[in-house]
Amino acid sequence: MITRHKKVLANGLRVVAVEMSHLHSVEIAVYVRVGGRNDPPRQAGLAHFVEHMLFRGNADYPAGIDLEVAFDAIGGSVNAATDEESTCYFSRVHPRHVEQGLGLFASMLLRPTLPGIEVEKRIITEEALEDINDRGEETNPSNLSSKMMWPGHPLGMPTIGYLETIAAITEEDLHRHLAAFYVPANSVVVIAGDIEAARVFAACERAFAGWSGPCPPPPVPVTAEQQCPQSLFVKDADSQVNLQIAFRGFARPDGRIMATRLIRRILCGGGSSRLHLLLREKLGIVYSVDASISAYDETGFFGIELATAPENLPLAVREILGQVKRLAVEAIREDELKRVKEGYFFDLEYSRDSTYEMQVRYGWGELMDIVRELEEDRAEAAAIDANQLKETAAALFAPYNLNLVVVGPWKATLKRQVEGMLTDYEREWLK
Repeated sequence: MITRHKKVLANGLRVVAVEMSHLHSVEIAVYVRVGGRNDPPRQAGLAHFVEHMLFRGNADYPAGIDLEVAFDAIGGSVNAATDEESTCYFSRVHPRHVEQGLGLFASMLLRPTLPGIEVEKRIITEEALEDINDRGEETNPSNLSSKMMWPGHPLGMPTIGYLETIAAITEEDLHRHLAAFYVPANSVVVIAGDIEAARVFAACERAFAGWSGPCPPPPVPVTAEQQCPQSLFVKDADSQVNLQIAFRGFARPDGRIMATRLIRRILCGGGSSRLHLLLREKLGIVYSVDASISAYDETGFFGIELATAPENLPLAVREILGQVKRLAVEAIREDELKRVKEGYFFDLEYSRDSTYEMQVRYGWGELMDIVRELEEDRAEAAAIDANQLKETAAALFAPYNLNLVVVGPWKATLKRQVEGMLTDYEREWLK
């Protein structure tokens, strides 16, 4: 039995309690609606840097190790993540120590002292260097795709930032960011697991009552539109090429998001998915192929990614483009659609046993104003038919949404072949 409760504190902080009395753990998370897209143009990586700095110490726990030991003592292991639109701090704790856990998160967010900035710069620089080749060029396919899709916009910048912007961040920048975005009206605390809602609401009142601040500035909207397929090839020393075929997708409020989720499962949803069967089991040119979806306030992203030997690149591109076009022109068979839906329904059921998945569903969902119950998602997916999937695929995979990135030891002849395929894809679309 899962029961969700919500309370808004006097300072505007939203608190969500997800009672899961059948479990034996608790997941606490604090979401802040700020991410890479909120970074000023010449300060890429600022939101991510702030996330790192909150682990270095605060007024109650002067050093990072003090904070880690405190979480260890309550059965926790604190972590965090920054994406394009949000930052999340989270940890599992023992049900007996929920109040202490909330107090630790309050110390991190409300009373940071920001020690060791120069050390953290070195750490983040090492992280950033993982996506840069020996010529100083970006090699992360997702970052390169984003740059093509949203040129000149913060969504087109890597969330981690650039070497020069990381080096330039100051303590004043960190304080300014915290004052602007780390405010209760821009945040959600979610507690999921073996809890009682009244108890955790009272604990949040004690821990976060002193938090205050004005509403943050809105993000810069995306206005640029793409007109035709785009491609980018980056040389890198490797035995394989990394390929990403990315399509500009749908915004978070778009009614086609559920159909897009099913399309992802049709293409890359496991051992029976189309691209897995074709590229791995039939052709033997990949070890794995994956697809991902991102949906933002006003735009989105659907990406298919794999690694293969350089000589297999044209074949991989041709087969992927053929499969996405097939979805746009052919109605999926009822037996395949039923199998894909059943897999999604099973995953919804499995999520009932995960405090992490419940805090994401109800915590992140509250942050983004899209809270959905499991039953709502199931009903919406169940109602989607083959024609809706075909119409969604036709809109999603249109040539003007297409972006292709290749990173690795490609040759000019292979590049020309692939570029020719993009031209053919646009010319022959939906013929």
